[in-house]
Amino acid sequence: MNNWKVWLKGLISVTIGGAANAITAALVAPESFNFGEGLDKLGAMAGGGALLAAAMYLKKSPLPK
Repeated sequence: MNNWKVWLKGLISVTIGGAANAITAALVAPESFNFGEGLDKLGAMAGGGALLAAAMYLKKSPLPK
């Protein structure tokens, strides 16, 4: 049971970290990635980062037994 908790916490952690990378885009190009008109772009970037980070985590740490 403990293995599942550790694995799930790791997956949540990398997913949040991947999504948080979108903040970098907002700092670098605020005219394109912002909370106003660029919210859809910012959301897509956050989702893509989260998905990529989760996929990399699953590659390294597949489901526990």
